[in-house]
Amino acid sequence: MKKSIFKRFMKALMMEIREHRSTFLVYSVLRLAVIAVGVLQFFNGNYENVFLCILTLILFMVPSFIQLTFKVELPTTLEIIILLFIFAAEILGEIDDYYLLFPFWDTMLHTMNGFLAAAIGFSLVNLLNDSEKIQFELSPIFVVIVAFCFSMTIGVVWEFFEFSMDQLFGMDTQKDTIIHAINSVSLSADGSMTTFKDISQVIVDGTVLPISGYLDIGLIDTMQDLMVNFIGAAVFSLFGFFYIKYKGKINLVNHFIPTKKSKERDYLEQVINE
Repeated sequence: MKKSIFKRFMKALMMEIREHRSTFLVYSVLRLAVIAVGVLQFFNGNYENVFLCILTLILFMVPSFIQLTFKVELPTTLEIIILLFIFAAEILGEIDDYYLLFPFWDTMLHTMNGFLAAAIGFSLVNLLNDSEKIQFELSPIFVVIVAFCFSMTIGVVWEFFEFSMDQLFGMDTQKDTIIHAINSVSLSADGSMTTFKDISQVIVDGTVLPISGYLDIGLIDTMQDLMVNFIGAAVFSLFGFFYIKYKGKINLVNHFIPTKKSKERDYLEQVINE
């Protein structure tokens, strides 16, 4: 009896995951850590965190799924960083509260996201540029502009997602910021600019908030996230420009851009033909 399509696909996916020893080692260690955290959260009654652990386990398979489906080869460095990024964002950030314990944690992840998203955008254009079926050649500056814009678009879409979660489900993904001065025309009777300085107390519905300043609800956090995304995207775009200009001699970029998968490593095709 022939194996079902699903079983064949899962077999190919496992072959893809085990392809590189270093990547599989990192995947296995992180997977065990997530399972341990999930079990602990289950017995503590934190079922929302259990869902995050299950989501993390699914996300761990995304890089291999992409390689298998789109027949591309992710560099080992890129794949490991993606796995660590997922773990840092979901497990350390959300469950272990690293976002609150370490103020730089969110900034670091958004900067890395900008860098990695630019690498992915760069590779998409670069693969088309090298395609035998599509006969055209793009200038280095055009490729890096596309990569940069792709990264910034991903960053903006993510902020849309955070805003939607806050508005629809009452969450606080766009973290508040305490500020001590605001400029506003809405708080003026005649529509002129009004400045409030040295704000030390805010009262809401008769309750004095336990903060020494005014509470900005997400705008500053969003803009800071986009700014560091900009930095990450700009850094990779700079490296990408010289990578194309000097015909792939910038070794750093080679660790972050996917390439076409060879027939010998097309595990899905191999399993289908069994």
